[in-house]
Amino acid sequence: MNGLRRLLDKLSIYLPLIVMALLALASWWLVRSVPVLLTPEANKPVRQDPDYRLADFSVKSFNASGRMTREVIGDKAQHYPATEALHIDRVRIYAESDSGAKMNARAEQGIATDDGKQVTLIGNAYAIKHPQETRPQIELQGERLVALPDEDRVVSADPVQITRDRDVFTGNTMDFNSNTGEHVLQGRVRGTLAPKPRKTP
Repeated sequence: MNGLRRLLDKLSIYLPLIVMALLALASWWLVRSVPVLLTPEANKPVRQDPDYRLADFSVKSFNASGRMTREVIGDKAQHYPATEALHIDRVRIYAESDSGAKMNARAEQGIATDDGKQVTLIGNAYAIKHPQETRPQIELQGERLVALPDEDRVVSADPVQITRDRDVFTGNTMDFNSNTGEHVLQGRVRGTLAPKPRKTP
């Protein structure tokens, strides 16, 4: 009787190890026995080539009241699903804010994100904010400008020139508010202020 009890005590000590070993063997057998499943569509690599092309196109956006607030025009465009962006040749943009501030822009190339939150202008990029009430006309020029329509901003990490009426400013980087006309230049900032015309008595 005592011998049987000692045997049961020893088995109770090693029982967890035996169970773990059996579970490991069962898991290994299950993995080897189940056939390889097909890779789901979601895990397929995204195609790198364009999935559609456009020619002589125009895309317009409207607000809740039906007023057009944005228009993007291009000669040709290719959409890349891998980057979720539309690459546009000879892009032209028109935008109007809720306050009525109007702005036009153009460049040799443009890259617009699918969500419409960013349009990058590349190559002889040019943008003009038209005069509004007491605010003068403002022109932006650079090799690369990034328009953020939802934020009413145009930014650049490259050298840029700003012409405000007849005053000219240059800087290495820029943050321009297209709604208020305020701009921040950083880096090597230079400015040329044109003399104001004298008032005739």
